[in-house]
Amino acid sequence: MTGKSAPTDDAFLERMQCAAFGYFVQTVNPRNGLVADTSRERSPVSIAVVGFALSAYPIAVERGWMERTNAVRLSIAALRFFRDSDQSGSPTATGFKGFYYHFLDVDTGARVWQSELSMIDTALLIAGALTARMYFTADSPDEIELRELTELLYRRIDWRWAQGDGDTIKQGWKPECGFLHYGWEGYCEAILLYVLAMGSPTHPIAGDCYDAWTATYQWENQYGYDCLYAGPLFVHQFSHAWIDFRGIRDRFMRAKRSDYFENSQRAVYIQREYAKRNPHEFAGYDESGWGLSACDGPTGQQLGIPGAAQPSLGYAARGVPYGPDDGTLSVPAVLASVPFAPEMALATTRNLLARYPEVLFEDRLSTGVNPTLTDAGGRAWVSAGHYGLDQGIVLIMIENYRSEQIWRLMRDCPYIRNGLCLAGFREGWLQRPVAERGLDDVANG
Repeated sequence: MTGKSAPTDDAFLERMQCAAFGYFVQTVNPRNGLVADTSRERSPVSIAVVGFALSAYPIAVERGWMERTNAVRLSIAALRFFRDSDQSGSPTATGFKGFYYHFLDVDTGARVWQSELSMIDTALLIAGALTARMYFTADSPDEIELRELTELLYRRIDWRWAQGDGDTIKQGWKPECGFLHYGWEGYCEAILLYVLAMGSPTHPIAGDCYDAWTATYQWENQYGYDCLYAGPLFVHQFSHAWIDFRGIRDRFMRAKRSDYFENSQRAVYIQREYAKRNPHEFAGYDESGWGLSACDGPTGQQLGIPGAAQPSLGYAARGVPYGPDDGTLSVPAVLASVPFAPEMALATTRNLLARYPEVLFEDRLSTGVNPTLTDAGGRAWVSAGHYGLDQGIVLIMIENYRSEQIWRLMRDCPYIRNGLCLAGFREGWLQRPVAERGLDDVANG
């Protein structure tokens, strides 16, 4: 962590965190623990958002926003649901081979929108379950059951099957057509996926799968910064929510004399420089107005800005410096950058909120703002409602900056440590012994 927040910063971060946590309380189905993808009416469940919720509850308990018994109850409800879910892989099931469809019905848990069996979203779900497993270590019937459920869910995932006939892990599978035609290639948020797949005690991926993935990386120089390329900010954040990459390096990063945390810092600087140059001349872009990431944007409109004849994109992963870019910024992605560049992230978040106060709705950050498109009153276009992924990443990354709680928990998780070591990570905290957390049942299976 770089520096220490001033009291005013800490109060601001507390407010943003607490509001973000409120999303999960408001959108959870208490009967099955499933959490909606967005706050919009009739939104389905996102299994990744459930993973963020499972990580949010320990933070809320520590911060005094939720009773421990309630956190355990909601966690167990979700874990029991996935344990008992239909794993037949049929078009209306919940999952297959231990993986789950991306979007589910909030009441029945059945697949919706003909969504794919998602390897990355399953990984985010399991990361949340492991977080809960590492935090709730009491010798009580409920917390023992929580840990046992997590073990069952993690161990039944067939990561090796998810490789299909390729060298890397496939991005998805559908009962109608089998594996999707593309795998997880190029640096992206999937580093967490590969670590969990390597660390599996039951169905790990082949040993060269991780190296096959890193062989698809692009190392570039952008605006004077040497970096591992990935355009959207969320790519540089999601795996970092659970894994502390400071000072640990795999073979690729050792050769570059960098690490993934430093690479995310550089990504923030590159974002600022891109917005400062503002090649498409969008409104609101400058060194205090950046933040291109996956978010909702306006649809069905031509921006009409010189050099940007493309239509607006709706929900899309915007990135720098190669685009896509339609003038939409993600304020949550800026705030979630606080562990990497605290002063920049906080200053830019405050500037964007001062310029576009409409971004803050119910004291919670909306996913996207497009200052180039304004209404008759001069207010910037703002996405309606809230997205669970935004609220989850804001909540966890702020907590890692303030207390390192999730990082500390997961540094002691044997599966994370084992996956990192098998992937070739060395040095740093991996050389230190695991803290005592009553982990014998995990280590011994």
